[in-house]
Amino acid sequence: MAQPISYYSATARDTAPFDTLDGDLHVDVAIVGGGFTGVATALELAAQGHHVALCEAQTIGWGATGRNGGQITGSLSGDVAMQREFSRQIGEQRARDFVWDLRWRGHEIIRGRVAKYGIACDLQFGHMQTAMTPAHVAELQAMYDLGCAQGMGDDLTWVDADHIRDYLGTDMYIGGLLNRRNMHVHSLDLCRAEARAVQSLGGQVFEHCAVTTIDTGPRPKLRTNQGTIRASQVVLAGNAYHLLNQGQLRGKLFPASLANMATRPLSDDEISAINPQRLAVYDSRFVLDYYRITADNRLMFGSGTNYSGRASADIATELRPALDRVFPQLRGIDIDYAWSGMDGIIINRIPQVGRIDDSLYYVQGYSGHGIALSHILAGMTARAIAGDSHEFNLFAGARHWHLPLPRALGSLAIAAGMTYYKLRDALR
Repeated sequence: MAQPISYYSATARDTAPFDTLDGDLHVDVAIVGGGFTGVATALELAAQGHHVALCEAQTIGWGATGRNGGQITGSLSGDVAMQREFSRQIGEQRARDFVWDLRWRGHEIIRGRVAKYGIACDLQFGHMQTAMTPAHVAELQAMYDLGCAQGMGDDLTWVDADHIRDYLGTDMYIGGLLNRRNMHVHSLDLCRAEARAVQSLGGQVFEHCAVTTIDTGPRPKLRTNQGTIRASQVVLAGNAYHLLNQGQLRGKLFPASLANMATRPLSDDEISAINPQRLAVYDSRFVLDYYRITADNRLMFGSGTNYSGRASADIATELRPALDRVFPQLRGIDIDYAWSGMDGIIINRIPQVGRIDDSLYYVQGYSGHGIALSHILAGMTARAIAGDSHEFNLFAGARHWHLPLPRALGSLAIAAGMTYYKLRDALR
């Protein structure tokens, strides 16, 4: 299946195919899934000197990696639950320090990769989280105070209601927290360039290589539509797109459709009127709007989440009312691209990592914050395979809710639960 038509696939720099598997292969580590999780894990392992093979059923970056909003922020999914779970394991202060470090570790990994491998991926800096209610203002001011106390004062600016329109040409917001450390990126270009880096280090990257079954044991065997791979270790990195070796994973992750669209290129005057600093933006609601200006001057805009697990029928029609509310001056603007992708939602929002057995690892469930988190957890997984499991085990030890339902019914249950958060946002 070809890469779905999106802004990313239409503007990708590298569209050359990766290899196909021909016959049987023996490697140190086999990875299932060619999105950020799988590719970043492969790159970590290849840099350590492991012989790595990665299998992607479609094309590299085909799933949520190549269809997201492109924002890299210090916002962690499930941060409150995460800190509570880690406090139970290592104590409150150590957990607080660890979670703070995690907020920014992915930024450093990505910036380092871009510099080291000369990756062209439209990496830009600057992000604002906006306030729509007094409760949001209080939350963002607390975040600003915490950031300054942690030494981030030079990166942060509190923007009050009198000055928010200096940054964003809309009447929707009454304040915002500007963060210059946060970034946005052409996510498909980043992922595919990282996969090329894996190849440059001797790793093997296979497209259209669907893993059908995994025979577990001391040396697992992956059976694919193109051949077989034997490995000492296997990493499941398919997130919402795989159903392999579910066992203990069943009922813990549910797919949700995240929709985005990109307008025609904007003029300089139009950009100056709506977002002169070309910031990535999202608001402070649980079910939020998020948008940014791309390198070729389009407004990329996403809104809401379809928690039913089914793709939206007409994305542009569904998203346009939200765009019109934020920027009524763009009402009726042409939409050149509209697309969706399936993200993995975890009930408590803490990403799930662990081992199914001694040789089979899994990493999944970013709940809309996957670019940075996938790189962070890829590093932890690679270190665990190399023998340092300390951080990996913190995540593996987190307690998770389990819904004993098929995925479709579980997604509907999640969707019903989201109604509470939408009502809460409306009342704040």
